[in-house]
Amino acid sequence: MKRAGIIWSWFWMLLGILYFFLPLLATFMFSLRGEIGHLGFKAYQNLFADPRFLTDFFASVMWALLTIALSILLFVPTAYWVRLKLPGLRPYVEFVTLLPFVIPGIVYVFGLISTYSHPPLLIVDSPALLVAAYTILSMPYMYRSIDTGLQAIDVRTLTEAAQSLGAGWGTILFRVILPNIRVAILNGAFLSFAIVIGEYILAQYLAKPAFAPYISLLIQNKAYEPAAATIISFILTWGCMGIIQYLGRGGNQAQIAGGH
Repeated sequence: MKRAGIIWSWFWMLLGILYFFLPLLATFMFSLRGEIGHLGFKAYQNLFADPRFLTDFFASVMWALLTIALSILLFVPTAYWVRLKLPGLRPYVEFVTLLPFVIPGIVYVFGLISTYSHPPLLIVDSPALLVAAYTILSMPYMYRSIDTGLQAIDVRTLTEAAQSLGAGWGTILFRVILPNIRVAILNGAFLSFAIVIGEYILAQYLAKPAFAPYISLLIQNKAYEPAAATIISFILTWGCMGIIQYLGRGGNQAQIAGGH
């Protein structure tokens, strides 16, 4: 029975790997057909030769980094204060963090346009509105990652110990609490990064340069370049995952060392 269970485990694992990687392999093979008659990297060369590719790609990276920074500044203090001082409000805060799941993206973006396209809040053309919108969109992932990280540590004891040593709220938050939830923040940051890189509706309707609208434009005008862009996006995502795993391992070692 044990041997049969192991065989079935390997079977389902291999099936899952094939399910996820066969479409990716097919996309990669299709991207190599940019030149008639043989396989090559012509589509990738065309992609990197297009100045808009790098412009829109790095624009999305910038939106993602700004979103992550703003999310940390907003959600770490909020989750910390709710857990420390206002535990009774936690169910209501969690409900608010789930709203991006139930509000359609097209409704969200038109609500932003109608609200911020006339005085006194005429900021519809500002990049700040896009970053704020992305922050709300990534809120379920970032906030819950942070909240899970706070749940894994003794917030009250750490706070009281820091206060007994004369630390202020800023010191407690950024030098005591934040390093202890480093891994949780990195997990939320990875999810936020992936969301911003792949998000289409907000960037398209707010008329801002971004990677997803660029790929959509490629699909309308090119045959093989969109597949190449998809492969590059996949490599980027896995690269970010590797960085997060590396930084997270370093954070765990730091916490263990601090504990001793």
